[in-house]
Amino acid sequence: MPAPILRLALPSPLRRLFDYLAPVGVPLAALQPGVRLRVPFGNRQLVGVLIELSEHSEVPAERLKPALELLDREPLLPPALFRLCLWTAQYYQHSLGDTLSWALPVLLRQGEPAQARQERFWHAATSASPDDPRLTRAPRQREALRTLAQHPHGVAQALLDTLQLNRESLKLLHDKGLATLEIRHHAPAARRGPWLAQPELPLNPEQSAAYQAIRAGLGSFKAFLLAGVTGSGKTEVYLQLIHQVLQQGRQVLVLIPEINLGPQTLSRFERRFNARIALLHSAVSDRDRLDAWLAAREGEADIVIGTRSALFTPLKNPGLIILDEEHDASYKQQEGLRYHARDLALVRARQENLPILLGSATPSLESLYNAHAGRYALLKLTQRAGGAQPPRFLRLDVRSRPLDSGISPPLQQAITSTLEAGQQVLVFLNRRGFAPSLLCHDCGWLSQCPRCDARMTLHQRSNELRCHHCGHAERPPRNCPACNSADLRPVGVGTERAEERLNTLFPDYPVLRVDRDSTARKGAMERLFETINRGQPCLLIGTQMLAKGHHFPRVTLVAVLDADGGLFSADFRASERMAQLIVQVAGRAGRADEPGKVIIQSHLADHPLLVQLTEQGYFAFAEQALAERRSAGLPPFSHLALLRADAHRPGDAESFLDQACSLAEQLSAELVLQGVELLGPVPAPMERRAGRHRAQLLLQSSARAPLHRLLASLLPQLEGMPGSRSVRWSLDVDPIDLF
Repeated sequence: MPAPILRLALPSPLRRLFDYLAPVGVPLAALQPGVRLRVPFGNRQLVGVLIELSEHSEVPAERLKPALELLDREPLLPPALFRLCLWTAQYYQHSLGDTLSWALPVLLRQGEPAQARQERFWHAATSASPDDPRLTRAPRQREALRTLAQHPHGVAQALLDTLQLNRESLKLLHDKGLATLEIRHHAPAARRGPWLAQPELPLNPEQSAAYQAIRAGLGSFKAFLLAGVTGSGKTEVYLQLIHQVLQQGRQVLVLIPEINLGPQTLSRFERRFNARIALLHSAVSDRDRLDAWLAAREGEADIVIGTRSALFTPLKNPGLIILDEEHDASYKQQEGLRYHARDLALVRARQENLPILLGSATPSLESLYNAHAGRYALLKLTQRAGGAQPPRFLRLDVRSRPLDSGISPPLQQAITSTLEAGQQVLVFLNRRGFAPSLLCHDCGWLSQCPRCDARMTLHQRSNELRCHHCGHAERPPRNCPACNSADLRPVGVGTERAEERLNTLFPDYPVLRVDRDSTARKGAMERLFETINRGQPCLLIGTQMLAKGHHFPRVTLVAVLDADGGLFSADFRASERMAQLIVQVAGRAGRADEPGKVIIQSHLADHPLLVQLTEQGYFAFAEQALAERRSAGLPPFSHLALLRADAHRPGDAESFLDQACSLAEQLSAELVLQGVELLGPVPAPMERRAGRHRAQLLLQSSARAPLHRLLASLLPQLEGMPGSRSVRWSLDVDPIDLF
């Protein structure tokens, strides 16, 4: 019988499997699909995942290489999650090896054993003595042995530096038989006591109806959309459902959009439950992430909380998936494997026969469309929990009004009144830095990024001009590079400038800035929120980081400094995003006893979208937006795929996409596909970014199936096209922006 051929998925952009022979001495029974193997690949070694065994290979037998090492005794991923990865690679037209790589923790991708944390302990050997003649001329080893003898339970590897123990000395003692090394495996924490550490809050009639409907669906697949106004108590519904699932001996996966929501969510869950909770996001160390991943797989974590990549966490006894703030764009991965965690979470729930709960105060138009079509059960919470009143909206027309760093006189008066009443104010400005650009007052020169078609933002704290698109940074010039004038002026307002002005206008109150720059250091966000939660009068100035899911009971005034950004964008989703952002940030106001007020500054205060949003609410806006999308044939009433390309030389990207477009037209005719349109190629809205010239080709279809049939035939041919080597290209299925 010929030796079987191993077909492996390797972390490579190539959409194909790679053939190898079995490692020497490894029995055939150990080669199960899903195990990892280390293999030679050119002059490197890669870690791949075994997909299948085959009797034949297109590679000549003499060119087949044996794999170097089998890394697992059993498949890493449960069958359901393995199927999800196969589905993901196929749907997003992505390399299977790269897809599996995204699904695994970093250490497993690198070939580390799939074992929980191991601790190494050094002991003095039972019969060892510092007077051993072999240590006569080794004072460091003799001293190390004395220290070990003082710790009969052993010295952990992590404490060697603290005890001034030299690793080389310990190794030499070990070689002489005078010291031993013990490896202790991390023992899983045991759960103690009842599930609840804190009593549950009473539910109002709407919360109770939603809870009962979802509880009745536990045990099988069903999708629920919980559309609750901000402050309506969606989290309490989540917590009580989680309690039910835990009592059934099952696990819960909770997805959140942003890292900064992690500590707050974890804290709330820890206060409520005596449960083993694992936190998974990019700020967690690789070792801690692997430990949490393994604990979830073995059933040793009851609740898993994480950002989009936590979707791929294996669960031994899954019972419920919750996806909070389901509308958030952060759930879409924008590089590499461009998946949408919300959409994949639904696929996973269906494959594993689990209920899934999507929650938001401002549901995406796609989710509302699915609810109207009967695919999701729509549950609404229209009242704020605890009797809190919804905030009152005021559109403030700032035309012809003087603006002081973006702040109008009526807004200053409102802030003063709120602070004097002992309450807190949130000022929202979705633009970080001091000013969006630097302008020469004499000749009109602007601080243009040398690598992008964009202006550089002035960051005064760090004294630099920074491009928010490519990261290029430089010192601001003293004189204009064009005319040598010294009259350079910052134009526009960012969070730094607004913070500086608010400090001047309100010197008696702390001003806290919350944006990516101010929270970059570890623990910075937690310290800011500790200050806010003390309840003392203060001002918060920040970007959309403040809009997501935070509970600030003392904030009674929310000010939106500039609401005009999304009204004239070329992106058809811009108005939806703007509406969601305004409603979300407005929802931070008046969440406790005091009523809240929202002041929206605009040069277009009578714009129909703003009027409808503030007077009739988000759902009236959403129905109108869906009607417009239907008449325009835009998602969710059609399906998109965006082929992007970029190159160093102008014209190369468009030339490649021209060939791709011609090939797609030819394939569409051969396959007799109906309803697929090709739009472009055209230069990207930002044609030059990070020194590369960008273009894009949009594929649009009224039905999903013909679009995917075309993509499945098109992509393998694109990989072999001569022009594909001089450009960098990618495919984005279901893009959420066309930028």
